[in-house]
Amino acid sequence: MPAEDDKSQKFNVKLIFAIIAAALGSGFQHGYHTGVINVPQEVLKEWLNETYQSSYGSYMDTSTLNLLWGLTTSIMNVGGTIGGLIVGVTANKLGPKGGLFFNNFLVLVATIFMGIAKPITSLEVMIVGRFFIGINCGLNAGLCPMYLSEVSPVSLRGAVSSVYQLVITISILIAQIVGLHYVLGNHTYWPYIFILPIFFAIFQVITLLFCTESPRYLIGVKGNEQKAEQSLKFLRMSDDVSADMTLMKSEDAAVKALPKITLSDMYKTRQLRIPLIIAVVIMLAQQFSGINAVIFYSTDTFEKAGLKGDNPKYATIGIGVVNVLMTIVSLYLVEVAGRKTLLLIGFGGMAIDTLLLSLTLYFADQNDFLPWVCIILTFIYIILFAAGAGSIPWFLVTEIFNQAARPTAVSLAVPTNWIANFIVTLTFPSIEALIGPFVFLIFVALDVVFFLFILKFVPETKNRTIDDIISEWK
Repeated sequence: MPAEDDKSQKFNVKLIFAIIAAALGSGFQHGYHTGVINVPQEVLKEWLNETYQSSYGSYMDTSTLNLLWGLTTSIMNVGGTIGGLIVGVTANKLGPKGGLFFNNFLVLVATIFMGIAKPITSLEVMIVGRFFIGINCGLNAGLCPMYLSEVSPVSLRGAVSSVYQLVITISILIAQIVGLHYVLGNHTYWPYIFILPIFFAIFQVITLLFCTESPRYLIGVKGNEQKAEQSLKFLRMSDDVSADMTLMKSEDAAVKALPKITLSDMYKTRQLRIPLIIAVVIMLAQQFSGINAVIFYSTDTFEKAGLKGDNPKYATIGIGVVNVLMTIVSLYLVEVAGRKTLLLIGFGGMAIDTLLLSLTLYFADQNDFLPWVCIILTFIYIILFAAGAGSIPWFLVTEIFNQAARPTAVSLAVPTNWIANFIVTLTFPSIEALIGPFVFLIFVALDVVFFLFILKFVPETKNRTIDDIISEWK
């Protein structure tokens, strides 16, 4: 490869700016609203009960309150599913960058609803706000990894695409900190928790104005080679982008030689059906690994394990810190060890870890040391998840489909992730109430199944072009 191309395959100021503009605003909304109601959940539950009493004249019993709390928590996933379903249409009509830009309107709407819920004493308004932010996050989860994958050089694609998950982990940690009682997670200030994210939406709107649209979108959907070349020159900070342009034009020509891809083609054509199955299963694997059971209910789990006072909340924040640090490490590992290797290590390790966690939780009240073992096992679980299952599914989908099929594939894979998220979030408390710590045995079995699937079917995509990857299924 010529020296000019070597330079174009490295990070530069403009590429980093585009990565930050795309990932910080969108990833923050996704992660923050995932973790924001965990730490202050008792305060929010009390408000739900008091609001219900004010509206309907009586307080809820425990089961009704838990059901309403589950709805408030999981309604975001319903919105996420809807957002995921329209990723393809949005990406084709507006482009990945344009879609991210206009998606911030939903943040404004959601912030207004959630911010006024307490002043107007309406739990319905809070639920509607969570629903709208879910649509925003569903769109972000498809559009942002797509944009990051399409603006990055092949040699940096894994690391760049992992930035979205890194921002998610950082924002979950921020949400856990601001949710502490002496910060904003108290009866007086908790509405401000839901207003804070609007500033990240404003940041994204401003910064995206100075970014270029995805060159692959410009050449593949818009058919504008001149703008695509300008976009590449901006992103690579180089006038010599001939290698990238040649690659994109050859891929575009190959795509246009094929019939127009419809939704039914995704199921009928072997070279689309196989990667679609892989994409859907990997998205299911990410959620059914048990991660949201750990994140959403970690504070409650630590309390059941025997931790007292504020220790469960601090342990939960510790999880967030470990998650961030390990996700940073994974930016390096994903380009060294490869996608498939990290997924196998992650799911194999999580199966063993959740088995030990289930047993430790069961015997936790018999030994004062065991609650701390629970924390250690949870930290190990987070390390294993962050190394592979945390970031890889989001961009693996974009790596195993060409430009023509990618938006449709993402529109099918992302909703699958949110539906799985919804199922885990809604059912975990009820199942945990029935079988206690043995609920984690369900995740043990699922992680084993996913490990075997990845071993047999998932290809290694590190440093491979799209054409090379999809040729496996022709």
